[in-house]
Amino acid sequence: MNLNNDLSQRVVLRSGELPWVQSPTATVQRRMLAREGDEEAVATSVVRYEPGASFPRHAHPRGEEIMVLEGELSDEYGVYPAGTYIRNPHGSSHAPVSTNGCTLFVKLRQLDEEDTQRTVVRPQDRRWQPGLVPGLEVFGLAEFGTTHTALVRWAPGTRFGRHHHYGGEEILVLEGTFQDEHGDYPAGTWIRSPHMSAHQPFSTPGCLIFVKVGHLPG
Repeated sequence: MNLNNDLSQRVVLRSGELPWVQSPTATVQRRMLAREGDEEAVATSVVRYEPGASFPRHAHPRGEEIMVLEGELSDEYGVYPAGTYIRNPHGSSHAPVSTNGCTLFVKLRQLDEEDTQRTVVRPQDRRWQPGLVPGLEVFGLAEFGTTHTALVRWAPGTRFGRHHHYGGEEILVLEGTFQDEHGDYPAGTWIRSPHMSAHQPFSTPGCLIFVKVGHLPG
């Protein structure tokens, strides 16, 4: 399957409007945002675990990133409530389960093989730092080479200057509404902007976004 895999193109999807697609496990469904390959794919998805759902133990070639959006995910290494960021490196494996159900943002096979650091950041670990403009707060989640991943919180009325994205930018709107000159993006919107794209973002009502930059090819 090839879905939104041309990284030179800007993509905007409201994930909540996409259909749920069945995974190989009956109690796990996916909303596919981007995909290259069949079941073993380079993929970005929103994933839903029904209560009691589990996924067989599996390995992560080129790693896995997870943002827990709702509910609680568990595996043999711990319990991950909503708001937790998990980064499982190349070659790692686990057997995830959700007792009460959960919804996840998941990126598969998109980490550098040299990036071997496992990262787990729970909501209580967040230490916000001032951003580049008043009203902006940033909490870094992970970085490797030119790639930086963070949560960014926009106070109502915050505006940022026009800028280019060297290595591209990927955003998932977690709360509120993110905006730029191209449109308004409510919670659940996924935006992927290619290398050297540009925009002038702002948020009139305020928002919280997951941001990954510097990881898309030039």
